[in-house]
Formats: sequence, structure tokens, C-alpha cells
Amino acid sequence: MGKPLVFQSDFGYDDGAVSAMYGVAYSVDESIKVFDVTHNIPQYNIWEASYRLIQTVNYWPKGTVFVSVVDPGVGSTRRSIVVLTEAGQYIVTPDNGTLTHIKRLSSVREARIIDESVNRLPNSGESYTFHGRDIYAYTGARLASGVISYEQVGPSVDVDSVVELPMSPPVKTEDSVKGSIDVLDVRFGSLWTNVPRTTFNSLGIKYGDKVDVIIENSTRLLYRNTLRYAQSFDAVYVGEALVYVNSLDYIAVAINQGNFSKAYGVGTGAGWTITLQKEHKCAAN
Repeated sequence: MGKPLVFQSDFGYDDGAVSAMYGVAYSVDESIKVFDVTHNIPQYNIWEASYRLIQTVNYWPKGTVFVSVVDPGVGSTRRSIVVLTEAGQYIVTPDNGTLTHIKRLSSVREARIIDESVNRLPNSGESYTFHGRDIYAYTGARLASGVISYEQVGPSVDVDSVVELPMSPPVKTEDSVKGSIDVLDVRFGSLWTNVPRTTFNSLGIKYGDKVDVIIENSTRLLYRNTLRYAQSFDAVYVGEALVYVNSLDYIAVAINQGNFSKAYGVGTGAGWTITLQKEHKCAAN
């Protein structure tokens, strides 16, 4: 029995790129089962590709093969690799930082460079702009279907050599914690932070308490307000903002049946920070 093959990319669905990857997979093994994380990663956004993997990978069975292609350096000297996670899933991807969250928050057991002399779509050797199809989908399908073993991917490399993007941990004081806004819950515009629930709760804040929320980017203060820490969205009125625990057990901020990101122009990434503290600690404007 083959293993699931799961694709993600920044290709979108406006042309045939995703379909071509599916076609390559089925050309390797017509019985293969192919699924998607998403193909709507913002173009060239390696950080978001990394986050979507940590959001997803650990919920799939051992042996599942993920192919993640957000590859602004396609055709360059960046490596093509396959890693084995501690839980037993495989990830096929350019070595450009896509594995940052998996490596830091989940753990990578082994890493191998793809031997393109073997694991490359036949007759594609002169193409340097669609490695998602020619190398990653092809290698992923061969691995998922059992045509090759993990050892046949290519030579082993040190896990420590796998490229990571800069990633700052949250900073906790006696009565506050400051973290980053890592990513959006895209459809609903909620802000997902890098502050673990356990770190936040160590401030002594409980469900129903009020929390001062301060959001800044690298140039200015963007948002300051006092919000309720709620166990669920129905604990606040429609249109009211709240602090809650997201599906990854991290702190998030949202508007009940609204879009926080659009309402306040909040973005994501290392330049966007959020400070959370007990209500009476918030400084005056």
C-alpha cells in the first residue's frame, strides 16, 4: 500500500501548474492518493509555507509524503532535500527555510539531498524553472508509492545544515509577554501569534479576564485596546474583538464574525509584534 502524497505551493489555480504536478504523480503510480494543503501561499512567501507545514504535518499518518514548493530561488544553487520528521512523515522541498517551523517546533530526524541524476522526471533535464513538477512532485510520488526508499532519495546530510529563517521566541516579563504575529487565519483575518498558551497563562490570566493588547510594526504603534480572553467566540458579541487559543495551542486575536487584519491593517512576519498584559498594566495613550 502506498502512502498519501500531499502538495502545497504558491502556484494558485489560474494555470496548469498544479495539474501538471498531479499528472506527474499519477504517471509514477496511477493508484497514488494525492491531497493538498493549499496552493494559495502568497507568492514567494517561504515563511508562510513553513507555517502551513507545522499547522498540518503532524496530523497525517506516519509515512505521509509532503511536497512543498515555494521556490523563489528555483534553478539556483539552493539544495533540493527530503527530510524525515520525528513522527515519521517526509517533506520534499527546496532547502530555503521552508522547514523552519518543523525543525524548531517539531523536530527533524534525518535529511537527504535529492540525487537529481536518478530522481528527476525523464526528459526534463534542460528545464530549470519548474522543479515543483520535475523534481519535487516526481521524487515525492516515487517515495510515497514505494518505487524508491528514503535511502534512495540521495546522500544523507547533517540535519543542522537545513536552512532556517530568523525566528524570535516570545519574551516574557513578570506581567506581560511580547511575541510576533506569525501568520493569519487567512479566511477570517485572525492574527496567530508565536505566544504559547502555557506562556500566556503563566501571567495568571484566566478565561473571562481582560487583556491589554498592543500591536506594533517596525515603524509605529498600530493598535491598543483591552479585550476579553475568551474560550470560544460566542463568549463575546458579534463584531467584538477577543483573545483566544488557536488550534495549534497558541494565542490569537480575532473579531467575532469579522476580519481583524483588514479592520486594522495588521500584517505578519518578524516586523509585527504583539504585547499582551493584564488590563491594569496598559499605559495611557
